[in-house]
Amino acid sequence: MIPYHFEIKSGKRGSSLEHINYVTRTGAHGEHEDLVTTAFGNLPTWAGNDPKAFFRASEKYERKNAPAFRSMTFNLPKDLTIEQNKRLAIDISHALTAGKPFLLAVHAPVSALAGEFHPHGHLMMSDRMPDDIERSAELTFRRYNASHPEKGGCRKDSGGKNRAEHRDWVIEQRKLVAEHINEALERHGHHDRVDHRTLRQRGESRQPESYLGPARVRRMSSHDKQQYLDARQRQRRKDEGSTFK
Repeated sequence: MIPYHFEIKSGKRGSSLEHINYVTRTGAHGEHEDLVTTAFGNLPTWAGNDPKAFFRASEKYERKNAPAFRSMTFNLPKDLTIEQNKRLAIDISHALTAGKPFLLAVHAPVSALAGEFHPHGHLMMSDRMPDDIERSAELTFRRYNASHPEKGGCRKDSGGKNRAEHRDWVIEQRKLVAEHINEALERHGHHDRVDHRTLRQRGESRQPESYLGPARVRRMSSHDKQQYLDARQRQRRKDEGSTFK
């Protein structure tokens, strides 16, 4: 079983351009050499095929208490080639955004712990759903007008969800990403799979593996790193054994 990670965050107002620079490895983040590819889509005409222009307008015109963007991060399988993961990340992005404006960046840094590539995607998207109405940047982010759509902004698909509905939506997104990953693994002849369910939902009592972080890894000795990796490998073999019983 391949480890699975999928995370959704709401982008705070004022953080859009810094987040774009981070995921695209530009500006202060240009020293990183792990960028694999970037892609974007579904931008309105006024944005001029420039994701920065779109999210800059979101910062300026989106209502005060609303997030400027939504951020999603997902792991990609190390078993796939770079080109296969590029295609997979783009397919996942289109499935998650369902026509909404987005910016995708794929990173493949080398793990400080195991020295292996760690491919993953960063998806930055808007909750605004484009329609066939041409709007200005300001009008795009105004409140939706159901009676006269041309007089209001694009409708938001996140509006009106209660806590339970939002939880179910997150689960649906996790499942959607896992399905795309497993389809790609099968298509390219790999037998391993990911599982979007929690350990409890899978009937496992163990705790999830904690995230060490680069700073903690740097403080670990070579012996400590190897012990950690050996324990991880033993757990994965145990998981694979229980899967095929």
